[in-house]
Amino acid sequence: MKNFKTHVLSFGLGVFALAFAGCSNEKSSSQQPVTPPVTPSAAAPAATPAAPTTVPETFKAKFVTTKGDFTVEVTRSLAPNGADRFYQLVNTGFFSDIAFFRVVPGFMVQFGIHGDPAVSAKWRDANITDDAVKTSNERGTITFATAGPNTRTSQLFINYGNNSFLDGQGFSPFGKVVEGMDVIDKINSQYGETPNQGAIQQVGNEYLKKEFPNLDYIKSASIVTDAAK
Repeated sequence: MKNFKTHVLSFGLGVFALAFAGCSNEKSSSQQPVTPPVTPSAAAPAATPAAPTTVPETFKAKFVTTKGDFTVEVTRSLAPNGADRFYQLVNTGFFSDIAFFRVVPGFMVQFGIHGDPAVSAKWRDANITDDAVKTSNERGTITFATAGPNTRTSQLFINYGNNSFLDGQGFSPFGKVVEGMDVIDKINSQYGETPNQGAIQQVGNEYLKKEFPNLDYIKSASIVTDAAK
């Protein structure tokens, strides 16, 4: 318990400092469930993806992973901007061969950096405006990672426990795992926080599969139903 509290405090104090961390290879760059900004490489396209025109007020998304399937139910009114971006990511096929690259038992599992650096570059600066926090970061909720105000792009995390301390830091859940939370619990945590986010952005799955061969991955994700029906 003592170690967990230490981890939590380092997260709380480091959230906004990481906004200026760039793509540093220092260990501290992977200590927070945030998205350190990384300058796009000159060779990679960086066009902002088009936003969806219509998003259901409630919907479900099914994820197929190397550990099994799980389903997220989204309630748009909880965090409209986050829900819209999540819908966009799923509908455009973003979640294909996507690693769970940061897994902290009892805390959260993080994912959402694309395995292709060219695709990552397109989303890196596609920031969305923050949403007010309307529900707590309790077990099973899904939330966007952030590097500070209005910096959410494509990285997400699912809470393993009651992480209500994140609420006051502006982390706004937009949905919850309604099926397959046992799958989330089984995601491989052997590498902890070791994978470097800057390296993932720049090299992609080539780096992850070479250095961390036992990571679990999202194979695919799809919108399966309007939850209101």
